[in-house]
Amino acid sequence: MSTITIGIDPHKASHTAVAVDEFETVVDEIRIRSCPTQAVLLREWADGFRDDRVWAVESAQGLGYLLSQQLISAGETVIDVPAVRASRVRTLSTGRSQKNDPNDARSVAIAALRATDLAEVLPDDHTRILRLLAKRHRDIGRAKNRECCRLHSLLLEMFPGGADYRLSSMTRVNALLDTFTPVDSMGRQRLEIAHDFVDGIDDLSVRLKTSKRRITAAVKASGTSLTEICGLGPITAAIIIGNTGNIDRFPTRHRFASYNGTAPIDASSGPKVRHRLNPRGNRQLNWAIHIVAISQLRHDTVGRAFYDRKIEEGKTPKEAIRALKRRLSDVIYRHLVNDARRIGD
Repeated sequence: MSTITIGIDPHKASHTAVAVDEFETVVDEIRIRSCPTQAVLLREWADGFRDDRVWAVESAQGLGYLLSQQLISAGETVIDVPAVRASRVRTLSTGRSQKNDPNDARSVAIAALRATDLAEVLPDDHTRILRLLAKRHRDIGRAKNRECCRLHSLLLEMFPGGADYRLSSMTRVNALLDTFTPVDSMGRQRLEIAHDFVDGIDDLSVRLKTSKRRITAAVKASGTSLTEICGLGPITAAIIIGNTGNIDRFPTRHRFASYNGTAPIDASSGPKVRHRLNPRGNRQLNWAIHIVAISQLRHDTVGRAFYDRKIEEGKTPKEAIRALKRRLSDVIYRHLVNDARRIGD
């Protein structure tokens, strides 16, 4: 019995599905709108093939996330197809290279049919929870930074030089505002808006503390050993675990380093051998590893000793930090692998 591969091009308001057989021949296609019964409608349509089937969803962690999880809950097998894979199939295909939803869905199906290294979508687990919590914490932090910048800008209009300190505590800001005496309606409005900013920043600070407690508890419940690494706290651990997902999908530490962007890119030409910075990879993971590296440089640690050795070898400070990040990637990979084995046992 042949296997039917169903490619799905998900959108906010609708989903287009195209079923292809093992010879890449289109069997059928359907377009449904996004609704509470979207998975039911797709499964009823797919039941008419009477064959083994595999679902391939483009960006199953993005727009296709909810639909993928609904299909998994119904007992279906779902493959996550990156958008770049589907784009390559569509570009290289003959006669179906136009950019439209049916062709996109067909390209997703063919990419899943021919590729052997695509990941199967799994039900939500603790890693997904940590990723969600880390994203929420980041969003709150960014919102607080925006409000602090706007308050700084407003204080420049009220006081010569504004506030010559970081707005980490609103106590000093309130004391500064108490010294301001408005002389006109513009001054009164500035003072009221400044107090609004202070209240908003205080509220965001409380949310950040609550978010940190929530993340700390979730990281502890995961049983990870990442927090044993110097300079790696619970928030950074949540970012690393959440963005790494299943560590088994990286067979070697080199694959993991390539994924997080700490592995340098070979840029050799002729007899000249050199490497350059890798701008690709998961930037959230790369940022987290950078934070660990900088934290270790501030203390007498193994990482600091490694950095100093690289400087003595003639490396520039930036090159030494990149080398340290590559070494930290191996350390983090080893912890994640050991944690997976321990929890699995």
